[in-house]
Amino acid sequence: MEKHLELSDEEFLRQFTGCHLDPSIFSHEAHLRLAWINITKYGIVQATENIQSQLLKFVESVGDSDKYNKTLTIASMFVVNHFIQRSESSNFPDFISEFSKLKTGLKSLISSHYSIDVFTSQKAKEEYLEPDLLPFE
Repeated sequence: MEKHLELSDEEFLRQFTGCHLDPSIFSHEAHLRLAWINITKYGIVQATENIQSQLLKFVESVGDSDKYNKTLTIASMFVVNHFIQRSESSNFPDFISEFSKLKTGLKSLISSHYSIDVFTSQKAKEEYLEPDLLPFE
């Protein structure tokens, strides 16, 4: 079990938004959990706004601002929302078990929407690039 799962959703979100979450437990799965919490609590539009500011604040607080990628962040939100809409789960551990490919195949899912490398492009880091292959729902 990943360490972030020892925290309730409320405590995880509180620690993250307050920049008190131990960066060593902010894994890929914890990123997915942050998206899941925001989307299920606020809906996709507000969640996408929230997560951008939350992630920027967090990465700045730990000195990793160069790791933030706006396109990847927003595209990930669309992908997670896609699976939330099809989910029968009422909590994150069940959700991630139901759609475990999000843990291992998120980049592949996002790449099916873009012909460019959104994972390393400087432009993609700074501004949101719309998919050029397959639009998000």
